[in-house]
Amino acid sequence: MQPLTEILRPQQLSEVVGQGHLVGENGLLTRLLNSKRITSMIFWGPPGVGKTTLANILIKEFDCHAIYLSAVFSGVKEIKEALEAAEKNQGGLFNDKPTVLFVDEIHRFNKAQQDAFLHHLEEGKIILIGATTENPSFEINNALLSRMQVYVLESLTYDDLSNLLARAIKYKIKPKLDDDAKKLLIDICDGDARRLVNLYELLANSTDEANIDATLVKSVLPKNMQRFDKGGEEFYNQISALHKSVRGSNPDAALYWFGRMLAGGADPLYLGRRLLRMAWEDIGLADINAATVVNNALQTYERLGSPEGELALAGAVTYLAVTNKSNSLELAYNQLKEYIRSSGSTSVPVHLRNAPTKLMAELGYGKEYRYAHDYPSHYVPNESYFPDELEISPTFYRPTNQGFEQRIIERLQFLRELDEQAREH
Repeated sequence: MQPLTEILRPQQLSEVVGQGHLVGENGLLTRLLNSKRITSMIFWGPPGVGKTTLANILIKEFDCHAIYLSAVFSGVKEIKEALEAAEKNQGGLFNDKPTVLFVDEIHRFNKAQQDAFLHHLEEGKIILIGATTENPSFEINNALLSRMQVYVLESLTYDDLSNLLARAIKYKIKPKLDDDAKKLLIDICDGDARRLVNLYELLANSTDEANIDATLVKSVLPKNMQRFDKGGEEFYNQISALHKSVRGSNPDAALYWFGRMLAGGADPLYLGRRLLRMAWEDIGLADINAATVVNNALQTYERLGSPEGELALAGAVTYLAVTNKSNSLELAYNQLKEYIRSSGSTSVPVHLRNAPTKLMAELGYGKEYRYAHDYPSHYVPNESYFPDELEISPTFYRPTNQGFEQRIIERLQFLRELDEQAREH
């Protein structure tokens, strides 16, 4: 018996749920069909939004001969066989039809494997259609990408999934779902049509109940169903959203993305390490307690584990979001690295060197060094700590007026005044 997902799979653009920008009256794919000319393309979008379905519809509508590959299960041998089959089609049974090579999860092919398609694509021997969940800009070779049109598919909305669920229920007839059960099932599916239909079919096959409520849904379905690709773009999108929310001093948004990632299966310790990075990158010395707060939260989580320790990490997220911000430390470090790269090697001034041996002492190592603690304010005015070869002493660290850095500004200004007073005398 066919799975319900195959039974409900759309056979023409008008049956596709969602993706109005592609399949609507003035949609991109609708216009493509009207043009009567199929071109190579990539469908990019999250799982279960219709990438394979749209490819199948186009292949059918344009009356193409189709060759299917999955980058998950295929290697060099399968690619070679597919391209050889495309060559034969040009002079054989299908010579009056274009040959479409559909590659699912095309981003999983490496550069050499992707390059194998180029010759056949340029010679017009194949129309290449790829499906990917990853950003093509990062995962597809530029030479290949430049010859293909990218169509972006979006996660399905609540209304889209509600309409699809109605189709599934109508086909199965039973079980029926009350409103709370429908909402829970749609929320669990997180914009994924395939997941929705599969889960509904699982419910239908797991119970003899004529009507299903939310309690029964919770008891039957897996507890953690949110989309979360630990190695893919969605992972980095959510990390980016968390980081930017903290940097933007929005504690509610920061907590939201933190919670989303935890609910999706992210490692809490990984999130804690990212928070520690944020503490130095976006707060720095504006709040000297920020890194300590995160370290304490990490230690708390290591002792308590989940879920109790997650509260400490949530506290760290909130603290970082609401405290003073400064990126002066990061800017200073980046400038430092570039300066060292471009300035070359320089010698340590003699007065800054230690003299652990008699010979070093005889060479004058450390002879003219002035010990800062012997001076008022524990500071030696106008002392040089840079190499003698540098005509101008560089300035890397420029504190802002945020938080503790305001006190740093005042301290540095006081020391500059001591330098000026010493020069006047």
